Amino acid sequence: MVRDSRFPSMADMAEGESGCIRSIDGDCPLVRRLLDLGFVPGTRVAAIRRAPLGDPTTFLIRGYRIGLRRTEASLIGIDPATIEQPV
Repeated sequence: MVRDSRFPSMADMAEGESGCIRSIDGDCPLVRRLLDLGFVPGTRVAAIRRAPLGDPTTFLIRGYRIGLRRTEASLIGIDPATIEQPV
């Protein structure tokens, strides 16, 4: 799976936004670990909170919270049609 750079990544999500994972970029142990943790295409993910200096960001996925650095989150593409703004 290769992330299409024309679409936003999880690193671009604002606090409170949610959307569905479209793709994951790369073929390294980190990508394999993210897939194992449930970061697979079609899964809904929400940006819960960003650290005071902007990195890392806490995401909610499959009922649990996980913190990802901007470099890690940028590997995961989000389907722009599924992005929901915070209420």
